[in-house]
Amino acid sequence: MQIAISVVICSYNREAYIIEAIDSLYKQDTDKKLYEVIVVDNNSQDDTAGKVNAYIAAHPDMQLYYHLEKRQGASYARNTGADLSKGRLICCMDDDAVAMPGYLNNIIRFFEEHPDATGLGGRIIPRYIPSEPKWMSHYVSSLVGNFDYSPVTKPFDNGRYPLESNMIVKREDFFAVGGFNTSLPGVKGTLRIGGEGKEFFYKLISRGGIIWYDPEVIVHHVVEVKKLTSEYMYRVASGIGRGEKVRMQTAGRGAVSKKGVEYLFKLGASVLIGGWYLLQGKPSKSWPVIQFRIDVLKGFWEPVHLPSN
Repeated sequence: MQIAISVVICSYNREAYIIEAIDSLYKQDTDKKLYEVIVVDNNSQDDTAGKVNAYIAAHPDMQLYYHLEKRQGASYARNTGADLSKGRLICCMDDDAVAMPGYLNNIIRFFEEHPDATGLGGRIIPRYIPSEPKWMSHYVSSLVGNFDYSPVTKPFDNGRYPLESNMIVKREDFFAVGGFNTSLPGVKGTLRIGGEGKEFFYKLISRGGIIWYDPEVIVHHVVEVKKLTSEYMYRVASGIGRGEKVRMQTAGRGAVSKKGVEYLFKLGASVLIGGWYLLQGKPSKSWPVIQFRIDVLKGFWEPVHLPSN
């Protein structure tokens, strides 16, 4: 029986959550001959390797594999997972995500019903531990993975695209665009250079690919509220700016300046949104919206120097 789906889980120091992610896939009501799970350990310093290998030994009926990728960065790890995969579809899921019941069957069903689709993104619901902070809002929650594009299944439009933590693409299309751009590695050491998913899906779309969204393809994403410090939020938001800087530098003359102007307009819009929250009597939600856009701009205007592997 041919493998339909290869789920690639890239992991970095998530021993506390990686087993729940794997177990959520083990418990799917999909024939285990139809899917495989590839855990790519991106230089974890904790016991990720021990825990995953112990799970492999205890679940011989699951096509579960562990691989160490020493080149730092999610783009390297995802590409390695894809290289090792055998499925017709390549699915990327985070190491602190939990696949909801029916996840794999819904993916298979979607591509049976939409054979011309190139890729697919699904819904991501934050699981705040212990609870959602008062300052969180729709305009900031994307930084912790919140993603709910549409209540119905439809193609993405207006430049939108899935998040990498819940995305599926046909095997041939993944390799046709060369996978993820390692100049946009994601987290590399203490530096974050994001935008790898955006660049990846834009390459697919430029080839005429159609990327869909299905709200029934759902994962929960663990968010430890104690880790949502100003330093963490800056690292994520500035990484968006850095990634766009790298991407724009290859997009032609004037692209960097044009993107900078766009970000200034978005900063202005964030000030209006922050004021709107103040008028609503929700001051705790006001400043984080503005700070998000300031941090993106800071990352965009910083010189980007990739640390060596």
